[in-house]
Amino acid sequence: MQYAHITGWGKSVPPATLTNDDLATFMDTTDEWIKTRTGISKRNISHVNTSEMASVAAKHALAAAGIDGSELDLIILATASPDTLIPNIASTVQANIGATCAAFDINAACSGFLYGVGLASSLIKSCQNKKVLIIGAERLSFYLDWSRRETAVLFGDGAGAIVLEANETPGGILGYELNNDPEGRHILQSNFGTQMDRFDNESLDFYIHINGQEVFKRAIHGMANLSAKVLEKCNTNIDDVDFVIPHQANERIIDTLVSRMKIPKEKAFVNIADYGNTSAATIPIAICDALSQGRIVAGQTILSCAFGAGLTSAALLLKWGERTTAIHTSDAELSPCDKTALEMIKPAVDHFLSKVDNSEA
Repeated sequence: MQYAHITGWGKSVPPATLTNDDLATFMDTTDEWIKTRTGISKRNISHVNTSEMASVAAKHALAAAGIDGSELDLIILATASPDTLIPNIASTVQANIGATCAAFDINAACSGFLYGVGLASSLIKSCQNKKVLIIGAERLSFYLDWSRRETAVLFGDGAGAIVLEANETPGGILGYELNNDPEGRHILQSNFGTQMDRFDNESLDFYIHINGQEVFKRAIHGMANLSAKVLEKCNTNIDDVDFVIPHQANERIIDTLVSRMKIPKEKAFVNIADYGNTSAATIPIAICDALSQGRIVAGQTILSCAFGAGLTSAALLLKWGERTTAIHTSDAELSPCDKTALEMIKPAVDHFLSKVDNSEA
């Protein structure tokens, strides 16, 4: 029997950082207000397309696994903010890393990465594939209305990737659960899509809308419920979980989730302070950070869970293998950036703030 093991990992985070104090220069907020409600101190704003961040993360993951892009059987790219809808941007990454396999995008919002890992593990266990690259990449700053504090403070840009490989050693991805709550699909959304009137300039003012209280409630229920299901499926007790890597949407959500599941807070990895919510990229970025900090060790039983627009939710249980260091490293990096985050978002800030001023006039 084949088991799906994580053998490579990599991330790509834009260099331009937008701090809470930066946000306070054009909106009614403070560093303390944002931190106490979200746990976020800063986030990154990308100067490049989503596919470039994804490609750089992919190259680091391939190097860590010690394989070449040409060896891949499949690329799954989770994103809600692709450069283009046609073609998919998995094909762009494929070209950039020299792969010759199948490649496609999926959109399950913030749960997208775990959706991809679950699908890839099933393909490996069924002997359909042997080496699969899964990427979570987002440029959510594209969707933000910078006059809306409830969303503008939350999101950031970035990408993370892992390589899953077939191995006869038991372990790796032990099980996963996926779900969707369609009754909640309206509480976290953007109107970008073919429903837009492309001849009406007003339709171009799309942005992320969120009902924070409803998201908070449904997110905790969705992640806790699926986590319990995957633990039961894998005959694993919650006390046997060594480490938890939750989706990084809000530190309060993470705290409430682990408390409700009776998981010691020190077992949960939290890095939202440095990145904000990067949607499908939060978990692969967290995996990279946890490895670099020595938080992931050989043989650990790890639970990961996520929720996102849809409202999607996902949970996955895995047994980490023996290796926690990269086989090789890559010198891949993003194109140079010559602007600050504030300079990059200024046109959008001016646009949305002017609309607010005109509506109040």
